[in-house]
Parts: sequence; structure tokens; C-alpha cells
Amino acid sequence: MYFDSLTTAAMADELGALLVGGRVQEIVLVDDLTLGLEVYAGHERRYLLLSARPEQARVQLVEEKLRRGPERPLPLLLLLRKHLRGARLARVAQPGFERILSLEFEAPAGPLMVVAEVMGRRSNIIAVDGEGMVLDAIKRVRPEQSRRPVLPHAPYLPPPPLHKASIAGLTPADLRRLLAESQEPLWRGLVDQVAGMSPLLAREVVFRVAGDVEAIEASPADLLAAARALLVELPASHAWVPTVGLEDGRAVAYAPYALSHLPGQRQAPSMSAAIAAYVAQRGQAAPYAEAKARVRQELAEARARELRRRAAIARDLRPPEEIARLRESGEWILAYASQIGPRQEELVVEGSTGEALHIALDPERSAVENAQRYFRAYDNAKLAAEGGPQRLAAVDRALERLAQLETDLELAENRAEIDEVRAALVEAGYVQARKAPAGARSSGPRRLETEEGLVVWLGRNSRQNALVLERAAPGDLWFHARGVPGGHAILVTGGRPAPEAAVERVAALAAYYSAARNEARVPVDVTERRHVRAIPGAGPGQVTYRHERTLVVAPADWPG
Repeated sequence: MYFDSLTTAAMADELGALLVGGRVQEIVLVDDLTLGLEVYAGHERRYLLLSARPEQARVQLVEEKLRRGPERPLPLLLLLRKHLRGARLARVAQPGFERILSLEFEAPAGPLMVVAEVMGRRSNIIAVDGEGMVLDAIKRVRPEQSRRPVLPHAPYLPPPPLHKASIAGLTPADLRRLLAESQEPLWRGLVDQVAGMSPLLAREVVFRVAGDVEAIEASPADLLAAARALLVELPASHAWVPTVGLEDGRAVAYAPYALSHLPGQRQAPSMSAAIAAYVAQRGQAAPYAEAKARVRQELAEARARELRRRAAIARDLRPPEEIARLRESGEWILAYASQIGPRQEELVVEGSTGEALHIALDPERSAVENAQRYFRAYDNAKLAAEGGPQRLAAVDRALERLAQLETDLELAENRAEIDEVRAALVEAGYVQARKAPAGARSSGPRRLETEEGLVVWLGRNSRQNALVLERAAPGDLWFHARGVPGGHAILVTGGRPAPEAAVERVAALAAYYSAARNEARVPVDVTERRHVRAIPGAGPGQVTYRHERTLVVAPADWPG
């Protein structure tokens, strides 16, 4: 998704010009994570969409009246209908050049702010009162889910800032030093080191200076000038150039500046129009949204459950010296049992190195009972230490499996593939099985054919990934987007060298069926099937591999 800090700034300007002063007439729930507001401003009705969907989080104006989705008693919807109808939009702001838009309303009951945090999987829509307290959110976040909970009656805290360098204060020498720490292409170093630098923006900066997106060397002074022109001077001038990036005539990106590094581009009349063109091209008004929403919620609950397990295991793990201290405390209590008086709360003894040891006692227990309590704690801590790392590793594997299932769900193209994600949750014990509808059947891997006549097998979820691995011969080529969940692709070579053009097309397909499908360029690993191994004890399709080479490609579905 390309809703970065600059897009947020451009959208703040657009909404400020068109909506400020307008009054809210209606609030609708488009789907479980998307709200629509009808605002009467400038003598006409305008329609504002706010979405916290991970794959297409955004804020934009749309041309047509937003349709009401399945009516649900969503607490945030009920709250906004109560307080926002008739409210006047007083201000639209972007706090701290973050991917956050705050819509400040003057409501009959007092000030109210709707905060749209457009941050991929962490996106949220939050209602905040005039005292800075959270009223509710479209995604409630509990303390066990995040170090930054978002719950009613708690203070609203903005996301913690990333510790990156500000482009405004950098010198060419500073930038040279920061980029020298990375062995990746320059654009990746800019993303890692410079605040506000998205992958799309970083690629544009590098291309404007070096003429090559994947360049690994360029003048730091020229990079700095190009970055400041976009990150500092453009927002200051408000001279936005809403643009849709094109490849083969298809919209593949959007930005509030010219996208000269892409094969094609066209200007749009507004930032909202640019986003609408991209969303329409990507087909994100996807079918089965309601079915996906239910499974998405079950995945979120499963992830929260595993995070709670992990926190509990980590809480029980103690350093070796602390475990030994429990046993020693019990021994000291027994040694001094005759000197411990009734209701004594602490025993102080001299340790082996001469320091004073303070041992807490339960005044309601005898000396022997206190000693037994320490010995039990020692036994439990020792047992936890012996099995703790293995249990933590098992939880981490489960979390990786859930991340893959989340991607499987977003890539699902029909009801059978959605049902397979839920079936995986049932098999893992996270949810209870439902009776399968009559005629339900499993989906299979997709069979494709290259222009050269080679067969390609594509897995679009975990079960299909395992199937394509079973079908592949040792010398066939295996493809997977690097470092992100996604589908496995197999190019059947028949033991012969594969044409590089076919390899690149299959790599683009693997990138498209991955969690990085909305990126302009994606690294994809390629290796022979013989070098791919299933991870023992992990879920279907979870593998390790070696002897790979990496191609960087533009994600693309198979033609036709």
C-alpha cells in the first residue's frame, strides 16, 4: 500500500480544502474495518471513506454514496452516530508527519476527534474525546496484544516514533555514514535510516539521482537534495502532483508527486482520484468480504491467544542465579528455623560473600512452611527453565503459521479457499468446526502454462503450498517471495534449463501471491525443489531452503 507520510499530507490538504466547515449527515459501516461519512460542505454532499483494512488502509473521498454493509452493533459505529450527526468538521491535521490523520469535530456534546492511523496491519480508526481519552476504536487492542493498547476510557497515545534520522538535519557526510551501514541497494538504506521515507519514495529519490532504482552508489549530496525536494520542500509548498504509476497500462502505485521511476504514469485530478484508480485496478472491492471478515477476526483472536501464551512462558522463565536463590532461601530458612519468631516478615542472613541477604517471609506461615514455599517455587522455576525455550520456539512457529494464514486469507479468491483457512484454524484447535455446506469441496493448486510450454503450479494457501511441493520433481524450480508469507510456485523444468524469461514471469507471479503484492518491486527467492525442506512440527507449507538466488521483480498475476 502506498498511503505513506507524503500521501497523508496531501490528503490532509485535500480534505481541509473540501470538507472543513461541513456538517456530518450520516455515518455508515461499509465493512467490519471501514467507515463512511457523508459530509455536507460547499453546498454539496461529499463522501469520505476511512478504512483500517490491512491490505488497503486509506482515507479518501469517493464519488458515489457509500453503501451500508451488513448492519452490526459495532460499538464505534453506534458511538459516532450518537455524537457526530450534525457535528461540524473544524480541522484536519497530520500529527508529526506520521501516517495519521486527525479529524477534529465540534459536536453538540463537545469536541470529538476521529483519528485514522493508516499503518498496514496496525491501522485503526479511533474516537477520542476533548480530554484526550479513547472513546472507542474499530480495532480494540488489549495490553497482551501490543505495548500500545487502544481501549475505551484509556488515554490516547500516538504510535511511538521510529528512531530514524530527520532529512532536514542531515548533511551529506551524515547520509554517507548511514548508508555505509547497509549492504542493500540505496533505496533500502534510505527506508531503513531516514524518517518518512517509504519504499516507493526511496525508489523515486534514487532513480532521480542515479537513473537506476537498484543503484548501490550515488552522490550523498545529490541524494540529500532529491530527498529534501520531496520530503521537505513539497509539503511546504503544497504543490502536490497526484499521480498514478503504470506498468503495461495497469495502475501499480499512486503518489502525490511524479513517479518517474515507473514505466508509465498519469496525473490525476486529486489524491483521492489517484487512490480510487489504483484501488479499482487492484479489484479491492473484493467478493466474499463478509466471509473473510469473520475468519480474519478468528485469526486475530488466535494470534492474541498465542501472544498471551508467549507472555506467560516468558514470565515464568527466570535467570539461573534467581532460580538458585530460591533454593538457597529455603535452605537458609530451615537453617535459622529455630530463630524465626511468630509473624516474622523477613529473615536477614549473611551470604557466602559477606553481603546481607534479605529473605521475605509469609507471616501467616511457619518457618518450615515458608521453606517449603521456596522449594516449590524453585522446582517450578527449574522445570520452566528446562522446557521454556522449546515452548517459546513452538509458540513462535505457531505465530509464523498464523501470519501465513493471514496472507492466505487475503489472497483467497473463492469461498473454498476462505474455508480452507478456517479449516486450518480448526485443525490447530483455535476454533470449533462448523458443518460444511452441501457440495463444499477443497480448492486445488492453480495449473498454468508459460509461452514456452512449461507447466507452472501455484499454491495460494498453506494446504496448496504443501501440494505443489509434493508434485514437484527434485530439479523443478521453486519460487517464494523473500521474507514474507505467500504462495509457493513451481516451474516444471523436466530436468532442462528454464528460459530466463519464464523464470522472471513465475517470480512475478510468486510476488503477486504474497503479502508484498502491493509493493512496486519485490525480492523473490528461486531454488531447485531438492533444496527445499519442510520444517518438522510446523504447519503445511512451512519450509526452509538453501542455494537460492534472488530476483527483484514487479508483482504480476498470470496473463489471461
